[in-house]
Amino acid sequence: MEFKGNTHEYLRLETITSDNCSIVKGKIESGLTLLWMTADGNRLKIDGKDYVFQNNEVICLTEFHHTEVQAVTSMRMVRFNRPFFCIIDHDSEVGCRGILFFGASQLPVFRIPEGELEKFDILWKMFSIEMQSKDDLQIEMLQMMLKRLLILCTRLYKEQRQLAPLAKNNLDLVREFNFLVESHFKTKHTVADYAELLHRSPKTLSNLFAQVSPKTPLQIINERKMLEARRLLRYTDQAVSEIAYTIGYEDVQTFSRFFKTQEGVSPTAFREQN
Repeated sequence: MEFKGNTHEYLRLETITSDNCSIVKGKIESGLTLLWMTADGNRLKIDGKDYVFQNNEVICLTEFHHTEVQAVTSMRMVRFNRPFFCIIDHDSEVGCRGILFFGASQLPVFRIPEGELEKFDILWKMFSIEMQSKDDLQIEMLQMMLKRLLILCTRLYKEQRQLAPLAKNNLDLVREFNFLVESHFKTKHTVADYAELLHRSPKTLSNLFAQVSPKTPLQIINERKMLEARRLLRYTDQAVSEIAYTIGYEDVQTFSRFFKTQEGVSPTAFREQN
């Protein structure tokens, strides 16, 4: 079931089985995807890493994730683009900068508890019914339902990741940092670069991430660069020098040293292995 608005808004709901699982790897510009597993044993390869997802696990994907389907038993998919949802309260926790879509280098995963399943099932049914409507109010209803779904997901993700105790202004800062890394990782490579954009000190960012993440701000920056490098090496024929330039390195030697430090092998060896 698809909805297409007059100004490029897009929403799609699908029940995914082995018969139509190719839909999962499809992409739309500025697209965001929720996959709700409705059976055990769903196997996906995301950015080259194998995952097995079980019943009632939910994963959140951006358009930057490269997804390959290995085996699908049953899942539900909600896919939408930023024009569809970001027109509503785009700076909130459930907007396009929300914690479910921190950035492509992370893969948010959470589980729907037994006591919450009825809420999700009812919302899915209402969603499906409203997708059949054709009046002028349809887009507003669909946007409200999507926001409701994202609120339910955000609550569970925060609870299971133990993010709730973090003060809202600090959580907003973490979200904004990740959003900026997603936007500028090709040109800004240091914590100081992002601290300046956020009007904070590098030490403030480091102390904040120590509360909420096992990774430092610099690790997040480097992981995002590495994710892009691996994707380009694995899925394109670009020369290593072109990839180095794309990610913001003036010379291939500096990029190669960075890549080998992070990955343990040179870019050329990585490409041959993959």
